[in-house]
Amino acid sequence: MYYSPYGYTNQYHYPYYNNAPMYDYGRHNGNWPYPDERELLNGYDSSHSPQGILLKDYGRRPFVVNINEASKQNNTYRTALWTGAHLQVTLMSINVGEDIGLEMHPHVDQFLRIEQGRGMVQMGKSQHQLTFERNVTDDSAIMVPAGTWHNVINTGNTPLKLYSIYAPPNHPFGTVHVTKADAMAAE
Repeated sequence: MYYSPYGYTNQYHYPYYNNAPMYDYGRHNGNWPYPDERELLNGYDSSHSPQGILLKDYGRRPFVVNINEASKQNNTYRTALWTGAHLQVTLMSINVGEDIGLEMHPHVDQFLRIEQGRGMVQMGKSQHQLTFERNVTDDSAIMVPAGTWHNVINTGNTPLKLYSIYAPPNHPFGTVHVTKADAMAAE
């Protein structure tokens, strides 16, 4: 049986029924894996700030954000919000009449969620056979398997605001492409 100085008295006679407390980050040994623990504990969720959310790459650190607000606030074609070892979250804003651009990621699964606007998604096994087409609006979720050609087109009259999750990451840490032309030049 484990000794738990802060736990409650064990009402059961079996060792796996221990009421040990959850870890309290207030009592730690000071060996945080981050340079400044105050940065970790103070202000990662800036969604309540009057200035809005600071849109930058917070990768590999714990992070909480109102993704709906961050997506709507973003005005760049692509901004990496969080890049980890196995996952990446990017924010995108697609102007009226524009598209993401036909692309395929051979080893990356992708999840896209529309937060504002209207569009159409196309997918297929080759760039000349986009046999899957669906209209998308607010709250639509799009799953793109690795190796699938895909495109998202803004068919509405406002910018299409969305976020994308790549597994594994698809762009370098800190990626910001202000325009689609910047993204094309970087690739």
